[in-house]
This record gives sequence, structure tokens and C-alpha cells, in this order.
Amino acid sequence: MSSKPPPSIKQLDEWSLTYASNRDPEIRDKLVRGHQRLVRALASRFRNSGEPLDDLIQVGNIGLINAVDRFEPSHGTRFSTYAAPNILGEIRRYFRDKTVSVRVPRWMQEMNVTAKRVTATMTNELGRAPSVVEVAARMEVSETHLREAIRAHECTKLVSLDAVLQGSDPTVDTTLKELIGAIDSEMANIEEFADLRSALSKLSERERIIIELRFFDEETQAVIAGKLGISQMHVSRIQSKALARLRDVMKSNDIDGYLTVS
Repeated sequence: MSSKPPPSIKQLDEWSLTYASNRDPEIRDKLVRGHQRLVRALASRFRNSGEPLDDLIQVGNIGLINAVDRFEPSHGTRFSTYAAPNILGEIRRYFRDKTVSVRVPRWMQEMNVTAKRVTATMTNELGRAPSVVEVAARMEVSETHLREAIRAHECTKLVSLDAVLQGSDPTVDTTLKELIGAIDSEMANIEEFADLRSALSKLSERERIIIELRFFDEETQAVIAGKLGISQMHVSRIQSKALARLRDVMKSNDIDGYLTVS
């Protein structure tokens, strides 16, 4: 049994004119099915992109459907001529949205692309780079929205931590990772501090408060005495007693340096 031959170019053109006038869903379906060869041909241009061809065809069909719904015969363009850039545009947007690490709303991406084109045109006209205000006025968009689109685009630009930065001394190379991070020497002491916190639970409430104020908050005995409403001598006696008890609890751990009275 032979398959039904595909519609002719003339038939497709007639359907596009008919759908533009009556918006018949059946004619819409015929147009979409009738242009599958066009979608496949355009999607095949990206066959070596690493993306499955079937996925690209589905994305291309989104562009085709948008073209069907937006087509205006009064502009004097054949539907296939109008549809091709819509299909390619949708496929390219698919790659653009998928490859950037930071997802930016499509309207911002499109505004930024338009802004670059308008900026280049105005630079030739004015003999200088236009301001954001001037570009926004030419595009007839809000200055605030344009600035948001420009900032959002900047977020998609990734900078390697190994990138060499320009400094005051051109003979010295400084990389970004040297400026934004450093080894925390206290990280090696986390386990010891955890053991010390556990040992503190063996003390009485007043002993624990005095040790925490003295060695963690680095308060003087005089300040601690004022906070607790007792004499400095009393604070000194409680501190000595608490330290002795802590050393007994933690005698198997070499962290006496943290309990040295300065």
C-alpha cells in the first residue's frame, strides 16, 4: 500500500492563506504536518551538536507552530520563507538557554541582543557610544528594564578562578582564586574545640559561664565579676577550679594550650 504523497508547495501556500483568514484548527494541523520536511532539514544543520535530532525537531516544531499562528499574508511573504527563521531561531534559543550556567528570562536575553544591535547602529550615527538612556529611548523600552537585562547578561559570563588579573605591578601575576579564598588555620582545631565543648558540660553552670566568658568571649576577670555580681577574687578561684577539672577530663587530649591563663 503506497503512502499518501506530501502536499505540494502550491497546496501549502493555499493552506497558509486559508488559515490566516479562518483560523481553522484542521488547516493548522495540515500546515504543521506539511512542513515537517522543512523542520527536519533545518534541525539537521545541528546534527553534530551533541543533541538528539528528535529533540531538535521537537524544538523546531515549536518555532513552526509559532510561525503558523503569527503569519500575516498581507506582508507579501510566502509562509515557508517566514517560517524558516522562526524555526532556526527557536533551535538557537534552545542551545542558548541550555548552555549558559545562569538561566536568564528570555525577554531579557532578547532585549540584550537588540540593545547590542541598536548600540552599534547609534555608535556609527553619533560617533560615540550611546548611553543606556539613549539606547532605551531608541528601543522604546524602560531604562530600568534595559539595565536589568544588561546586568542579567553579565551574570552568564563565567570567569575562571585561574584567570590572571591586572594589578598595579605588571610583573606580578595574581589570580582570582588568590583573592577570594584562603586556608583557615582554625579548621584543624575543630575536633579539639568539639571535645572541649563536650568537657564543659561536666562543669557546674557557674563554672561553665566563667570559662566561656574568659576563654571564648575573651572577657577579663574584672568584667566577668561585674556581670555575675561577685568579686574578681571569687571569679579567679572558680576559674582555677574549673580549669583543673577540665584538665582532668581531657588529660588524654593535648589541648592544654587553649586553657592557658594569659
